[in-house]
Amino acid sequence: MTPAHVVLAFDFGLKRIGIAAGDTLTRAARPLRAAAVGARGPDWQAIGAAIRALAPARLVVGAPYNADGTEGALMRAARSFAAELGQRFALPVDLIDERFSSLEASAALKARRASGERRRRVTRADIDSAAAAVILGRFLGDEGK
Repeated sequence: MTPAHVVLAFDFGLKRIGIAAGDTLTRAARPLRAAAVGARGPDWQAIGAAIRALAPARLVVGAPYNADGTEGALMRAARSFAAELGQRFALPVDLIDERFSSLEASAALKARRASGERRRRVTRADIDSAAAAVILGRFLGDEGK
């Protein structure tokens, strides 16, 4: 039996990068605070802090595909981000299809707010990190097969 390990996922964007954490034992993913992307690129300090705090064994980055399966406009940038993540933190990085993850995350957050389970309003950063949790959930689900 393979020992459980922590995995961090990233929903790459040009303004924010959603971040989520999970593990291979529970296969549950939870959103973390999103990292900003500025004129100089991603907030590597915030990303590094999350990696140092959780000590993941691997990283996952959402791969932006279009609905028809072709590569999305951000694919090159997402691949570049994934490569830099691997280089900076010396960890394996997997690219996972992120199609519709933001829509799924947004719908789930809005449903929680409508039910009263969530009180504060839903922000773009909330959606980005919830989308990272969706991406991580896909990865963890596939790993268990």
